[in-house]
Amino acid sequence: MSAVTGVMPVAPTIFNADETLDLDGQRRVLDYLVDGQSDAVCILANYSEQFSLTDEEREQVLRTTLEHAAGRLPVCVTTSNFSARIARERSLRAQELGAAMVMLMPPFFGATMKVDEDAVLEYFKRVADGVDIDIMIQDAPMSPTALSVGLLARIAREVPQVNYVKVEMPQAADKLRSLAATAGTDLPGLFDGEEAITLIPDLEAGARGTMSSCMVPDQLGQIVRDFHAGERDRAVAAWEDLLPFIHFENRQCGLRATKVLLKEGNIIGSDTTRSPIGELHPDTRAQLIDIAKRKDPLILRWA
Repeated sequence: MSAVTGVMPVAPTIFNADETLDLDGQRRVLDYLVDGQSDAVCILANYSEQFSLTDEEREQVLRTTLEHAAGRLPVCVTTSNFSARIARERSLRAQELGAAMVMLMPPFFGATMKVDEDAVLEYFKRVADGVDIDIMIQDAPMSPTALSVGLLARIAREVPQVNYVKVEMPQAADKLRSLAATAGTDLPGLFDGEEAITLIPDLEAGARGTMSSCMVPDQLGQIVRDFHAGERDRAVAAWEDLLPFIHFENRQCGLRATKVLLKEGNIIGSDTTRSPIGELHPDTRAQLIDIAKRKDPLILRWA
């Protein structure tokens, strides 16, 4: 196990105004994350608009990120697919190019195509065949395939590569606490998600880190470090100060917030998201930038 703790932000996929890939922008985002002391980075996730990329574009983002990271921080690559065969191929490719970890959701398609617990276990066994790096399971509301605490513990026990889980379900802290008690050392890498909107309760429940957006990873990383160093009051105060900012991102903007701020900070040239995802309303955009300026995040002053 690579023992990643702290903050593992999800890097957006950067597009030019015409929706083509901006690989130079992708590199600049990575440099910003390295300078912000991110503990790792995740690419090709749902927050990265992976659902709008061709296979060729996935390969370009994968290669560009791993080559530019050059060992400066671990890279987690999302390799989800309903097909165990395709997910395994993606995972092996990520491993071949130097990824430290892969992340997958359980198999599902749409709101109704889901599988039972035995099929989920078999899926991860097939995906893990030949994969030597760590696997993170993403437990998110997007999937109708349920991941119970008992099932996650069983997968971690029977598939040694599964050392991490990202929990971003309602009442995440309760689930993390139960996982810590049930899976124990079989599943040491407990993370939360949802832009760290429930970070402190989740850390208190046993989370080792957070998979946030790229909006304030420098500050979130310090919060996690302070918490694990026993500086709970400092961590709580810092998180509570950030919480309205994170809440605005999570509830008003979604994945568009990070791109808006990356552009506002001159890290990237365009905050384009691929159609049919539209732009933020001008009022929402202005409010986001106003809140950000009051928090003085690295994203607005790095460049």
